[in-house]
Amino acid sequence: MDAEQSFGLSPGNIDQAIVLGIMKSAGNPRISVRLWNGNEFPVTGEHPVACLEFLSRRAVLKLLTAPSVGFGECYSQGLIKIHGDFLAFVNEVTRAITRKGSHQFYLPRLKSDLHALRRNSTRRSKYNAHHHYDLGNDFYRMWLDERMVYTCAYYDTPGATLAEAQVAKLDHVCRKLDLKPGQTVVEAGCGWGALAMHMAEHYGVEVKAYNISRAQVDWAREKAAARGLDNRLEFILGDYRSIGKRFDRFVSVGMLEHVGRANYRTLGKLVKRCLKPEGLALIHTIGRSHPSSMDAWILKYIFPGGHVPSLGEMMAIFEPNRFTVLDVENLRLHYARTCAEWLSNYEAVADKVSEMYSEEFSRMWRLYLAGSSAGFQSGTLQLYQVVFAHGTNNRVPWSRKYQYPGSFGRT
Repeated sequence: MDAEQSFGLSPGNIDQAIVLGIMKSAGNPRISVRLWNGNEFPVTGEHPVACLEFLSRRAVLKLLTAPSVGFGECYSQGLIKIHGDFLAFVNEVTRAITRKGSHQFYLPRLKSDLHALRRNSTRRSKYNAHHHYDLGNDFYRMWLDERMVYTCAYYDTPGATLAEAQVAKLDHVCRKLDLKPGQTVVEAGCGWGALAMHMAEHYGVEVKAYNISRAQVDWAREKAAARGLDNRLEFILGDYRSIGKRFDRFVSVGMLEHVGRANYRTLGKLVKRCLKPEGLALIHTIGRSHPSSMDAWILKYIFPGGHVPSLGEMMAIFEPNRFTVLDVENLRLHYARTCAEWLSNYEAVADKVSEMYSEEFSRMWRLYLAGSSAGFQSGTLQLYQVVFAHGTNNRVPWSRKYQYPGSFGRT
């Protein structure tokens, strides 16, 4: 008997001890673990929601050296498998990690401050957009709703479908902007154009919508032409920093996450310059309850250059320009449900995605969608809609009644 065996330190015991150490650092999620040799054990005394299987010792080493990137790469590459409900597993692990880190503030804030030093130049922003949004319209069309809305839906009734909730979100944004026929609106980062078309078609406003993704702009132009909206709507292939003229309304839905914290003051100056004195503005963005850096795996593989801000960090847009913040709403749980529905749609076409791209790509996006839903479910992520105006604007809405059905001017 050698020394290791005499002290009960067989290779199998060492492997189990290392894995349990990793699970402890992750907050001891209620899961079981299966090793490559078939040895399976629970992480806690509670009933496991799913089983995490390591197919090789290499996967354990990757998690040790870089937990977030290591897990994402191992799952995508098939070095680990999840047995049971995948979303339940990701929800449980995210919940455990969030709970363990709930007492931390200054270290995540320091990481956020360091990340803020990275600037998204116009050239870099184009690369980042291409990386995520120019994967092909056919890819997104397989699992988004028919309008290709790739932002948080608004479930104003419990039984609403994803498509219905996305239309409700478009109306919710339009009502918050208090749109009236004949007004001019500029949208920064318009995606596939659903909001711009909705504003022009149902609220009678004139819209200029900016985007740096050619694939999205081409799609939006084609759809707008088919709906006869060309006379009220223009899609512009250009960076938000190129916006000129002045408008009655400014809106940005799902773009701030890509702007980069170092450019918040630039964005604020832009809004100050292009928003008329009595105008209203709205920014809809994924956020956090406290400053922190982007998840390393997401930053590397999904959203290069991204940053998810806290409300405090967003003040760099408002305070230097003396904007008045009129309304802040958090739709966190709406986004958890939206991502879960996207994941359900995605699972139905995952095999086709694997054929179009690769098995690794397919698993990567499954993890991204599940992780996003779990992030909102756990409170790691928030979804903010912030309405604001020039500080000298005294013609702002007197109450919030105008924001809800029955009190707006949809045509």
